[in-house]
Amino acid sequence: MERKYLTELFPWLRPLRLRQRKFFYYAGMRLDKRLYALHREAERLPVELFSSACPMYNPATGFAMVYQENKVFNLKLAAATLDGLHIRPGETFSFWRLVKDAQREQPYKAGLAEVNGRLVIEKGGGLCQLSNLLCWVLLHTPLTVAERHGHRKKDFPEPQSDAPMGVDAAVAEGWLDLRFYNDTADTFQIGVSFTKTHICAAVYTERDRGIRWQVDNRQLHYYRRQEEIWEETDVVRRACRTDTGELLEECLLYQNRCRIGYKLSEGTPVEERS
Repeated sequence: MERKYLTELFPWLRPLRLRQRKFFYYAGMRLDKRLYALHREAERLPVELFSSACPMYNPATGFAMVYQENKVFNLKLAAATLDGLHIRPGETFSFWRLVKDAQREQPYKAGLAEVNGRLVIEKGGGLCQLSNLLCWVLLHTPLTVAERHGHRKKDFPEPQSDAPMGVDAAVAEGWLDLRFYNDTADTFQIGVSFTKTHICAAVYTERDRGIRWQVDNRQLHYYRRQEEIWEETDVVRRACRTDTGELLEECLLYQNRCRIGYKLSEGTPVEERS
């Protein structure tokens, strides 16, 4: 049985707890002596390393589509603080260091969000689609994953994209951040844009090093334990020469594990565990 959080037992405490967490979270950022990426430029760096896009609207949530429209509004507010960001040598990219200012002029709308492993409706819901996409494109760089959290539960099937299962980055202001550290000699830049139906992200750099990074999952499997179904997979990154395809390096980035809250496709093998 999963441990119950205090705010689950006493929901009226959550707003107070959230204010407390945000205060100490950002105070810690000011005191931790890290250099956080803050500089943004509209002009893109010359070399595109990787780009991706995913649908913004997901009719499979089981909730009214108005929350999908609200999510798109929230995504555009947050993306405006990230588009064009430079991650210079020695700097750390932090999702919340920039996105915390996104609603100064316009407030977020109510969207779907995971809170304590449950799907709820709250202001700012849906931002994890942006963090998921940014995680996916930034994994295609030599940047170091400094902080990443998977969702505890997936309540509905993910929209179609080129990202494999396990590329997941939950964010919750004051609790969960997405961070990448640049310990290389190169500068990288994030680009975020939108079409009518998709959110798009890309990562750029200053020079072509003749290397491309490939990210995939390994040992994806599902198992049932105490009537609950879980998904588990390893996420692996490979560095390869662009001219010959020679493998230069391969490493395990992390293992992702989450509970599945929807019916799997017919024929999906599920292992029984005690």
